[in-house]
Amino acid sequence: MMVLEVNLDGLIPIILGIMLGPAILFFIIGAILTNKGKKKAAKVLFILGVVYLVISFGSCGLMMA
Repeated sequence: MMVLEVNLDGLIPIILGIMLGPAILFFIIGAILTNKGKKKAAKVLFILGVVYLVISFGSCGLMMA
């Protein structure tokens, strides 16, 4: 008889990566654009990063709870 056990060791890092990865990427690109003088595009990316964090902590946070 085969025992079916589920290994969920990497689930929390994957969920945290989905929650934080794109937002960190938006912030890094926004910081690079700020240094290059494209203030309006950088501001849009910063806002997108914050919105992504709010939505991801809401939806993924509910899945983790």
